[in-house]
Amino acid sequence: MGKALHFGMPRVVVPSSPDPTRCPLCGRSNQCAISADMPPEDCWCMDATIAPAVLASIPKEALDQSCLCPACAARQGPDHPCAPI
Repeated sequence: MGKALHFGMPRVVVPSSPDPTRCPLCGRSNQCAISADMPPEDCWCMDATIAPAVLASIPKEALDQSCLCPACAARQGPDHPCAPI
């Protein structure tokens, strides 16, 4: 299992190794086409613009391991969080 993090927010369990089907920021399904064995060009993220601050908020252990969900990707920065599950 992972470790629980909380900083005045709901407790979020960060898994030891990221689940490629879950968003690393909120834990919801990331709806990734690649994880669903579909062509990458069919993924919702191919047409998405993601704010640099949101990309910077991805934990380094999750980089290149799992994708953001559409809700987190639509945020404008880390001060507009997608509610964790």
